[in-house]
Amino acid sequence: MTVPVLCNEAARRVFMARHLLTGSPKGGERPDTLARRVEDLGFVQLDSIRTVERAQHMILRVRHPAYRPAALKTLMERDRAVFEHWTHDASVIPMAFLPYWRFRFARDEARLRATFRRWQGPHFEDKLDETLRHIASEGPVGTRDVGGGEARAGGGWWNWHPSKTALEFLWRTGRLAVTRRDNFNKIYDLSERVYPDGPMAGQAETIDWSCNAALDRLGFATAGELSAFWRIATPQEAGSWAESERAAGRIEHLDVAGHDGRLRRHFARPGLDATIPAMANNPTRVRILSPFDPMLRDRKRAERLFGFSYRIEIFVPEPQRIYGYYVFPVLEGDRIIGRLDARAARSASRLIVRAFWPEAGVRMGRGRIERLTTEIERLARFAQCTLTDYETGWLRTA
Repeated sequence: MTVPVLCNEAARRVFMARHLLTGSPKGGERPDTLARRVEDLGFVQLDSIRTVERAQHMILRVRHPAYRPAALKTLMERDRAVFEHWTHDASVIPMAFLPYWRFRFARDEARLRATFRRWQGPHFEDKLDETLRHIASEGPVGTRDVGGGEARAGGGWWNWHPSKTALEFLWRTGRLAVTRRDNFNKIYDLSERVYPDGPMAGQAETIDWSCNAALDRLGFATAGELSAFWRIATPQEAGSWAESERAAGRIEHLDVAGHDGRLRRHFARPGLDATIPAMANNPTRVRILSPFDPMLRDRKRAERLFGFSYRIEIFVPEPQRIYGYYVFPVLEGDRIIGRLDARAARSASRLIVRAFWPEAGVRMGRGRIERLTTEIERLARFAQCTLTDYETGWLRTA
């Protein structure tokens, strides 16, 4: 049987549409539309670095310019429409998905206990019941509120004191929940005070949901990509699920062309190619992305589809950096056209643009420069900067 082939242009268009990066959003941003946007994406990664604005806010803003950071705080802390936990990293996740995370909490507990013992030794386990009793009687706590006299020198997870390790373990296994963030520090409470009552999904239900939901958000995927999307189903479980669904005719094989023309076998819903003409397209829209945007989370997939190789350089010594400490990918239509090095000097209310590097083969004509600088000015306003400073020579040559 012939396997359908998706050309690279069509594959990029599908991928962009599934990541809500097509069309031109207009109008206000209501709590229900923001909640729906998070659900459509599946999750929004959290990150503490704020050279311009934190990743979660950049991710939501690039999909709707009316978004403001306070809206996500309201959605999580007042409306409880989302909760904070792990996918591949710390993320906000729709509360409707909680039954599947309850399964994950239960399944991950033995693995996490063994991992934490290797990292920290067994002493954190002596603090588990004590920590739960303290929060039950005294209310929500942060890591600074527990472990008096336990602190170790230095930072990093390897220097967590036992009470901090207990907090993290209890959160990761579902007995505590993050009720809010104070200056981006997690504040924990008993899960029953944060999460609604509800069931835990079973294993088969969870695997079926996680693979279906991942495929719907990716458009096409390998078994490994289905597994990696939520980090719930193992690669083996995702592979077995995909073959079973294919045998039942609910999904099919699809060969997808990369930017270099090479084909790679994926799974997709039957008839995916027939939906492409109806997908919105805005070929000249410029968007400045977070390095942690869902579109770029899987760096290998982004490189295959877009020919864009990205490495964040925050841990690279400055003399060895190619671009900069925290560089923003720049998207035009369905093509990544370059990287922007910018930072907000909030005390001076200025956005400082250090450099823009076009990707190989991208010509920076007058129209493209105007579209880029217009988007930079929008980003400055989002970061509450009234002025934009372009350093001399900021526009590099390809």
